[in-house]
Amino acid sequence: MNQATTAGRDRPLDLICLGRLAVDLYSQQVGARLEDSSSFAKYLGGSSGNIAFGTARLGLRSSMLTRVGDDHMGRFLVETLGKEGCDTSHIAIDPDRLTALVLLGIKDRETFPLIFYRENCADMAVSPNDFDENYIASARALLITGTHLSTPSVLATSMAALEMARKTQVKTVLDIDYRPVLWGLTGQADGENRYVPSEKVSSDLQKVLPLFDLIVGTEEEFMIAGGASDVLASLRKVRALTDATLVLKRGEQGCNVFTGEVPPELPAAYPTFKVSVFNVLGAGDAFMSGLLKGWLDGKSWEESCRIANACGALVVSRHGCAPAMPTLAELDYFFNEADLGQPLEHDRKLQRLHRSSAAQKQWKDLLVFAFDHRSQLSELAQRCGADPARISALKRLFVEAVSQTEQGLREGGRSDIDVGILADERYGQDALNAATGRDWWIGRPVELPGSLPLRFEYGRSVGSTLLSWPREHIIKCLVSYDTEHPAVIRDEQEAQMQSLYDAAQASGHDLLLEIIPPADADSEPDAQVLRAIERLYSLGIQPEWWKIGALRNHDSWRRLDALIQENDRYCKGVVLLGLAAPLEEVAAGFGVAASSRSCKGFTVGRSIFQEPSEAWMSGRIDDQELVQRVRRNFDTLIAAWTSARHQATV
Repeated sequence: MNQATTAGRDRPLDLICLGRLAVDLYSQQVGARLEDSSSFAKYLGGSSGNIAFGTARLGLRSSMLTRVGDDHMGRFLVETLGKEGCDTSHIAIDPDRLTALVLLGIKDRETFPLIFYRENCADMAVSPNDFDENYIASARALLITGTHLSTPSVLATSMAALEMARKTQVKTVLDIDYRPVLWGLTGQADGENRYVPSEKVSSDLQKVLPLFDLIVGTEEEFMIAGGASDVLASLRKVRALTDATLVLKRGEQGCNVFTGEVPPELPAAYPTFKVSVFNVLGAGDAFMSGLLKGWLDGKSWEESCRIANACGALVVSRHGCAPAMPTLAELDYFFNEADLGQPLEHDRKLQRLHRSSAAQKQWKDLLVFAFDHRSQLSELAQRCGADPARISALKRLFVEAVSQTEQGLREGGRSDIDVGILADERYGQDALNAATGRDWWIGRPVELPGSLPLRFEYGRSVGSTLLSWPREHIIKCLVSYDTEHPAVIRDEQEAQMQSLYDAAQASGHDLLLEIIPPADADSEPDAQVLRAIERLYSLGIQPEWWKIGALRNHDSWRRLDALIQENDRYCKGVVLLGLAAPLEEVAAGFGVAASSRSCKGFTVGRSIFQEPSEAWMSGRIDDQELVQRVRRNFDTLIAAWTSARHQATV
């Protein structure tokens, strides 16, 4: 066992990562030259940032030590790390430099063009003034990557951190992470080049090798560290300088661990997992994340390398670096259930786990004002003799009502409630724009109103439409569905829901399915809903949210809770619809639902806005009065839900 890493468990942090933190802009045209790429996906990147992110995702208490610019990209990086559970208290904001960027592409399985935009970037200005000994001593281990040894200023910063670490018995880790372009050894556009011999780089690295307890690198990286053209000779040179444990990454051959003398020949490696390679970028950072997880948890080197190799195998099957990092749930599935004979990117269960088991916002009681109505409001405008263009202004006022309600809740100390909206693009784009970025729950519909069989608002290629949506927006789809429908209708409904589910999995948006059983069916409504949800689960459709009418009794809710728990423990919840019922009738349905583990709240629309909207459209009330009336109705339902939830828990 690797007992040395079990010390210091009472420290607040497991790991501090000092080094690169950048934005990766990944070409979405796989197989194209970078010259021909036309769109890019934005991810967190930088070797140290990836490792901080990856170790946090695996449950370690990691912290990032670096700088970002006072810009949009810097804020994105800080927020992304924070959402993953990584400590960001020591990411300094540099007022004079921009956050680093990297452009990357995937041409084929061996070619990954890469351009670093790091001229005088923020993370290369990290300074000893950005931390102190107490911070370094709060961790069990300090990780430094090679780029932050490459210039006098970052070398001085790294040396200061290493001195503090060794003084306070913090374990020190070096990821050699050799990028010749970042040492000024290649042309600026040659970021893909992983090895250029350099006596100066070898000499600079060898001066700091004795300060580390664990050193990790590829064959080429150990060759630059050892200054020899043979990996064994280089390992022996490194060993002559340090007693550190050396971990040699050998790609598809696995990895070796050297705790003592380097043998005459490379021994059998700890084996990796044979998987189809899609993208090698980020695999080394994933390997390091897994290795540190095992090492800091006190696992044996065999088990630590098994975790590391699994993390690397999972990341080479995905687009991106940091967002491709696996969770513990994925590793458990990978070790025990995954079929490694097929490309991992085709494993639907694994991809679902990757989406669902990562850290996400935990919604509290969710109280949503739904005004995604299109045909109903169009008919209302016509009936009132109003210009349909006023519908957009009406929905913008609805956002103001929700904003005032939220402010009132916060001023009243109600931190146990989240608010949100359901709004459409056709009439509500201004409302969506105004609501986005407030940390609200935001849903928007894709169904063509009244369509049976289901048709999408934007045509069959709904996945293309999702590319333009903010990631925080939730896909809402209302479906008239019952398993007792005639087969030709049922099969079409199911095919459409399956295609939408697949599109959501690809785009990364949450999906809400609103199930409306046909009113003329013979079955009792509760049974219809339960039967429908069970059927969709059997088809592999697992939306993050369900929207249904209030079930009529506690037994039905218990059955629904059990159904969701059995089929999808990552389901985020059930919300209730209103169907234009009077407020008193809607509130009455809360009493039974509030006792459910799955039911999170409501998404109600016409019950809130119908009467005030008609008065506003007719010119009988002004904007302020509309907002007040809508808010009063919304607040009434919130109070009713809160009361029902309280009674259900006492």
